[in-house]
Amino acid sequence: MTPNTATSATSAPSRRSFLASTAVAAAAVAGGMPLLAACGGSDSGSGGGTSAGKSAKKLLPAYVATNVVTPDIAAKNGSAVGFTSKLDIAGLKTSVPKKLGKGGKVSIMSPFWGSPPKSDNAYYKAMNDLIGVDVEWQNQDGNTYDQKLGAVLASSDIPDVVVIPGWNMGGKIPSAIIGKFADLGPYLSGDAIKQYPNLAAIPTDAWQRSLFGGKLRGLPQPSPYVTGIVPLYRKDIFDKEGYQVPTSADEFMALCKEITNAKAKRWACLDMKWTAFQSFGVLSGSEKPLGWNLVDGKLVYRIETQEYLEALEWTRKLFAAGYVHPDAKLGKSAATDPGPKFAAGEFLIYAQNISQWWSRTAEQATQNPDYKIWGMDIFGHDGGSPTLWAEQPAGIFAFVSKKASESVIRDVLAVANVTAAPYGTKEYMLTNYGVEGTHYTVKDGVPTKTDQGNNEVINAYVMVASPTATIAHPDFPEVAKAQIEWQQRMGAFTKKSSFYGMQITEPSRYTNLSNDFEQLEDDIVRGRKKISDMQQAVSDWKSKGGDKLRDWYKKLLDENGPAAS
Repeated sequence: MTPNTATSATSAPSRRSFLASTAVAAAAVAGGMPLLAACGGSDSGSGGGTSAGKSAKKLLPAYVATNVVTPDIAAKNGSAVGFTSKLDIAGLKTSVPKKLGKGGKVSIMSPFWGSPPKSDNAYYKAMNDLIGVDVEWQNQDGNTYDQKLGAVLASSDIPDVVVIPGWNMGGKIPSAIIGKFADLGPYLSGDAIKQYPNLAAIPTDAWQRSLFGGKLRGLPQPSPYVTGIVPLYRKDIFDKEGYQVPTSADEFMALCKEITNAKAKRWACLDMKWTAFQSFGVLSGSEKPLGWNLVDGKLVYRIETQEYLEALEWTRKLFAAGYVHPDAKLGKSAATDPGPKFAAGEFLIYAQNISQWWSRTAEQATQNPDYKIWGMDIFGHDGGSPTLWAEQPAGIFAFVSKKASESVIRDVLAVANVTAAPYGTKEYMLTNYGVEGTHYTVKDGVPTKTDQGNNEVINAYVMVASPTATIAHPDFPEVAKAQIEWQQRMGAFTKKSSFYGMQITEPSRYTNLSNDFEQLEDDIVRGRKKISDMQQAVSDWKSKGGDKLRDWYKKLLDENGPAAS
């Protein structure tokens, strides 16, 4: 997924498009939903590199699991942890017993979707008081964050903290991260992190992704490594019509034929390209360098594989047969919210971020009580078990300015130690819901945001650092349970590629080498181009630098060793 295509109809379903919905943004971030973010780019000042291998281990913080709260469902096979019980406000635990902040001021620039609240609002005041730090927010429009970020990092006036999502790490951003931001290793590496217990409970994989230029520079938002893209479907209509969830690519095609009736304005699905990639075992392509893997001693990129071509051909057949909703054929399915037409039954299946399993349920709960969205298990194309590839374990990072004093860095870590508090704690509730009675009310164990909460408790502190990936929906605990169980089933079929967890900056000369493939994929599945066009594009890619990039990655692998499986 390239940084500029997150809102296109055909790009990977992304967390950015989900965050753009202010109605569910805070809950999505708070729940630690999976991230899909393009990570990589150029180091214009060097030939690129990686922060991985044996030397990286000494930079990583010690891992100390939290025992403040016990989840209802433990993590397994790379899943999030889950909570399925009602929220007990009176029983909330304390994970930060004393203020770690020393009363200083910290400026934070972060992407924001929606209208930022006034700087003196009740939520910001309550958080700052809890932390002991005066945080001054410099919220920027998330949809145009690229431009603002580039301008700020090119200047000499950088805020104390800058939040950078992986999808904004194109161009010169990675080299700017290395040049402009502080090494947090002296404060967090090894046992030093134990001063900040909630940060110490962040999984090691997420910290490894926070290594840039050989230093620990980022505060991460952890995510499950299980794929975050789910084939979502209308279970209520499936049950009513007797449709069976498919277990192979042929069964899916046959089901689509059974469902589709264009005269009745019902189609089977939207663009299922990403489900096809999963079903055919195509190497993960949503984040560099996960599209590369060592296969029988040879380093292979995803576009070179037969599985890649087979997935595109299968998706092309869905379009050619007329099973795909016209909006998706025209490229409208993500630019305009597909939710209303999905709710109306105009199509019954679409591939999207797992977070929509809950958000669509919540949207329809009162107006359409029979509505039930559910997630299909990903099937192997031949009817066997699928081969899925792990996503990166973190994709949004907060960085501290290299000019920041030690007292400012300590205050930033005090902020992060609160925002990384686990679900079921007082700090988590304040970070994600605000002040009870002001920003939310609780009825029957279910917190509900007030209008003030919806206006103030969004997109801010949750962007600094997060606890281990968590799914909790007190309003729909059955959905939370199903999401976790889906992740655990799919996690059992998930493999880690040779570069899993590594933070890699490709040499600048290769930055744009693969830029055109996503558009070509979409042209092929819509019948505008042919599979032979892709084969030619792959051949051109090799001759224009792909083979040399392979040699570069192979050298990294030889020097650092592959990721631990």
